[in-house]
Amino acid sequence: MKKALITGGIFAMLSVAIGAFGAHALKGILGANAATWETGVQYQMFHSVGILVCGQLLMKERSRLYASAAVLFSIGIILFSGSLYALSITKISILGAITPFGGFAFLAGWLCLIIGAARQNSFFSRY
Repeated sequence: MKKALITGGIFAMLSVAIGAFGAHALKGILGANAATWETGVQYQMFHSVGILVCGQLLMKERSRLYASAAVLFSIGIILFSGSLYALSITKISILGAITPFGGFAFLAGWLCLIIGAARQNSFFSRY
């Protein structure tokens, strides 16, 4: 749980730094790829928050599903956002072939989170 909270915080902080770096220092280099860079930043931040949510859920209930979701979100950030950052800077289009693997990791992470929440005894009793 502590690892998920630290990892989510680090990824979120890096998202802000990478976004600012792209908007300012790389403005001239990115050109038409600025939108691709920004997509990487947005997905990194969304899934950083997802990791933080997993950390909070793990504090309430030890669950392999929540832990798996946090790991899958981390893998997704590295593969999805990382490939978009690399593609934006290098303009090597083959790097785009890595992006779907990160997207799959994101989807698998959300599925783990959903199943984990559905299995919680108290989840549906409150609604």
